[in-house]
Order: sequence, then C-alpha cells, then structure tokens
Amino acid sequence: MASRAQSLSLIPDEEVVGHFQGTGDPKWFAELFARYHKKVYFACRRFHADGGAAEDATQETFLRAYEKMNQFSGGDFAGWLMRIAKNICIDQWRKRRSATEVAETELGESGFDGIAVGSTVDSHFSVERIRREMNLLSAEQRRCLELKIEGYSYEETALRTGLTVGDVKSHLQNGRRMLWLKMQAAGTIGTAERPR
Repeated sequence: MASRAQSLSLIPDEEVVGHFQGTGDPKWFAELFARYHKKVYFACRRFHADGGAAEDATQETFLRAYEKMNQFSGGDFAGWLMRIAKNICIDQWRKRRSATEVAETELGESGFDGIAVGSTVDSHFSVERIRREMNLLSAEQRRCLELKIEGYSYEETALRTGLTVGDVKSHLQNGRRMLWLKMQAAGTIGTAERPR
C-alpha cells in the first residue's frame, strides 16, 4: 500500500489532473488534496487571523477546484489552485467587512456633529502636498499606503501586493514616518500629530 502511495506521488500534477478529468475517480483528486492541502491552508492562514476561517477557506478552495476541474486546461496546477484560494479569501473578507461596516456606520454617523471643518483651500493644498510626498516614497511604501487609504486590511494588501503581512505593516509604518517627517519639516503638521 505504501509503495502505491509513493508511486502516485511521483506522477506529475498534469497527469494526475488528466486522470481525474478523464475518469472522475476520486483517488486522483485525493492525491492532489494530499499534495496541496498544507500549502493552501498556510496561504489562507496568512490572510485570516483565525485558524478556523483559514480551514474553511481551504475546504472551500478544494470544493471549488473539484467542481471546476474540467475548466483547468493545463499549465501550473498549483498556481491555478492558489488563485482560487486567493479569491475565496477575498470573498470571505468582503462578506465579513460588509457586515461590520453597517454597524460601524451606524455608530459613527452621529460622531460628525459639531466637527469644525478647516478651510477648503488649506485642505486642498495639504492633500496635494501629501500626494506629492507619497510619490517620492518607495514603490512598496506608496502602494501599501494607497491601499490603506482605500480601506484595505493588512491581509488584503498583502494579497494584492504579493508581500507578507509583516512586510505590509513595515512599509506602512516607514511610509507614514517618512510622510510625517516631510510634512513636519514643511510646517504642515505639528509635533503632536506624529503617527504611531
């Protein structure tokens, strides 16, 4: 039995996929699952802080791959599988985000009462200055800051940029610090406004 499992593991992915597509025999899909379960799980785990959510995403990935296997037309099977996992993680994140946004909007709407808005001209110049300074940052810092401004989480930013979550946090921290120093030197902000 062990020698049979070893011989299956020597067959290239494309052949295993071809056997499954041709016969529908679940042993071929089980072989693909055995090869890639951990890789998919750890990719999902980098996206989700919760191990249970990562396992759900992993199971959904393989379920969707099973259902769409006839659409796979060759090439890099692992890459195809990881794209499915990425899309599922993003879909799950968006569902969770939309549920929490409703609550945050309801809580935050009354918080804008009584806020004095500064001069529109001054605000416009400040925004333009920030944009110019952002263009001088490294490409990674700028991209991470842009995605953060657009409301993306560390995890989704990591997926979109190909960076690790740790790298995203580092680029954001360094980018914010550089912007703060430049804006302070220009007299646009005060020392009390330093980012954390």
